[in-house]
Amino acid sequence: MRLILGMCLILLVLSACAATGEDAAARAVEQYLQAKVETNETEMRRLLCSPLESQLQLQMSFASIEARIEDMACQSRGDNLVRCEGRIVATYGTEEQEFPLGAYGVVQEDGEWKWCGEAE
Repeated sequence: MRLILGMCLILLVLSACAATGEDAAARAVEQYLQAKVETNETEMRRLLCSPLESQLQLQMSFASIEARIEDMACQSRGDNLVRCEGRIVATYGTEEQEFPLGAYGVVQEDGEWKWCGEAE
C-alpha cells in the first residue's frame, strides 16, 4: 500500500513539474489567442510581452467582428517557439473567413510566459 501511495505521489510531483515547463508556454499562447478573439484587452495586456505592449491596439484586430477559435492545440517546440494547430473563424456580415493558427514566439518575463508575436 505504501508503495502505491509513494508512486502516486511521485507521479503527482512529476506532472506538476511538467505543467510548469514548456506546457506553460503553450497555455499562455492559447490564453492569448482566446483573449484576442474575445477582445479581452485586460487579458491580452497581461499575456503580451513587453516589447509589443505599444502594439496592443493593433493586436485587437477582432474588436468589431464576431470570431471564434476551432480545434486549437498548441505545443512548445523549444527555442521560445509554440506551434498551434486549428483556426480562427471570423464572421464578416454573413461571410466566414478562416485564419489558420501557426507558430508564435514566447518569452518568459517575471516568471510567466508571454506571447511575443507571430514567428512565421
